[in-house]
Amino acid sequence: MDILPAIDLKDGKAVRLTKGLMESAKIYSDEPWELAKRFEEMGSRWLHLVDLNGAFAGEPKNLEQIKKIRQMCDIEIELGGGIRDEETIRRYIDLGIDRLILGSVALRNADFVKDVAQRYRIAVGIDAIDGYVAVEGWAEKSTMKATDLAREFADAGVEAIICTDVGKDGTLSGVNVDFTLDIAHASGIDTIASGGVRDINDIKALRETGEIAGVIVGKAFYEGTLDLEEAFKIAQQ
Repeated sequence: MDILPAIDLKDGKAVRLTKGLMESAKIYSDEPWELAKRFEEMGSRWLHLVDLNGAFAGEPKNLEQIKKIRQMCDIEIELGGGIRDEETIRRYIDLGIDRLILGSVALRNADFVKDVAQRYRIAVGIDAIDGYVAVEGWAEKSTMKATDLAREFADAGVEAIICTDVGKDGTLSGVNVDFTLDIAHASGIDTIASGGVRDINDIKALRETGEIAGVIVGKAFYEGTLDLEEAFKIAQQ
């Protein structure tokens, strides 16, 4: 199982939100690349990077910081937030981003996602509020069940699904293991848990399922409730 440390970018800074609310942003670093380098030095294989401004604007908004992170680190990077078309995908691929996360567009145009998944490394981001897909930077709740959307991408060439329980995100209240398993079972694709991770018990619970491919760690690291190096060791057992 992979641990994917997260950096969320807002106005060029590394922040964490609570339940996806932009007004809840807490700044953790003015130099996000330094955090990324620290994760790399701790042994992380992946970095989970989100352009929060881009998620709301529908286009890249933190390009300079993204470029700097890529230039300063050798870690594999997956990136989401505001990616709505192939031109943006190519732009990020040219910058050296390894995998692109498609969220809102996955709900609105599944065929587009299936098409680009044949040419690029694509993960689908499924963010849910009360089990229903949230879009536009979590500002809206759709009428589509998260499990139904996951099922749409079975055998579609998508590399992974990243599922977030928005109600738990940034709350340190514990990861939603059952929700993650539901998504994994519906899609049959490598599924990465996100939202609510508090401590090492969450890592152990996910690892013990034997069915979850990874977990995104954000506020638990930044607030010191999770020893990330211990988490790497447990995940790799």
